[in-house]
Amino acid sequence: MAEVKLFKTWSTQFGARVVWALKLKGIQYEAIHEDLSNKSALLLQYNPVYKKVPVLVHNGKPISESLVILEYIEETWKQNPILPEDPLGKANARFWAKFNDEKLLPSIWSAFTKEGKEREEAMGAVLESLKFVEEELKGKKFFGGETIGLADLVFGWLANLAPVFEEVAGLKILDERYPLLLAWQPEFSEHPIIKDYWPPHDKLVIKYQALYEKYHPAK
Repeated sequence: MAEVKLFKTWSTQFGARVVWALKLKGIQYEAIHEDLSNKSALLLQYNPVYKKVPVLVHNGKPISESLVILEYIEETWKQNPILPEDPLGKANARFWAKFNDEKLLPSIWSAFTKEGKEREEAMGAVLESLKFVEEELKGKKFFGGETIGLADLVFGWLANLAPVFEEVAGLKILDERYPLLLAWQPEFSEHPIIKDYWPPHDKLVIKYQALYEKYHPAK
C-alpha cells in the first residue's frame, strides 16, 4: 500500500499544484481519480467537511485544502524547498498564494460566467490584479526567484487555463501588458517536472465549453 495517496480529478488546478509539489520533491504517490458527480466513500470519509478534492493521505492521515497540503508537503519533505528560508520570504509567498485563490481566481470565474456590464467589471478586477502579479515578478525568473516556489505552483493555472478561457469565452487574460508574466509562462510550462503533468488542452476546452454553455444558455 502506498504511503502517500492523492485524491484528485483529472482537470482541477488545485490538484495539479499538489502533484507538481510532490514531483518537485521526488515523492512517490498513488493518484486516485475522483468523479465528483459520484464521490467515493473514501473521499467522503477523508474530507467530510468540504467533501471535495484534493485530499492528500499520508500514512493513513488525510490533509485537505490545496494550500494546506502544500504547506504540509513542505514541512514533511525538506528536499527541494518550495518556500524560502527567511520568515519574510515565506510570508510573501503565502500572501500571493492567498491573493490568487481569494482575489484573482474568483474575479476570472466571475468574468467567465457573467455577461455584458458585469463581465466588463469582473475583467477590470482581473486586469487590476494581474498588474500586482506582474510587479511581483520584477527581477525574477520565477515567483520563487531562480527556482519554482509556492507562488509559482499556485499561479501555474495561468499557463494552463488562460488559453482555455480565451478559446472558450474570448477572455484575453495574458497579453503584451504583462511582459513578465508572458515570459514566465513558458519558463514554468516547459520545466521538466511541470510539463509532464498538464491536463489535456482539448479535454479542458470541452469541459469549459460545457460550463460556459451552462452559464450562457442559447437564447
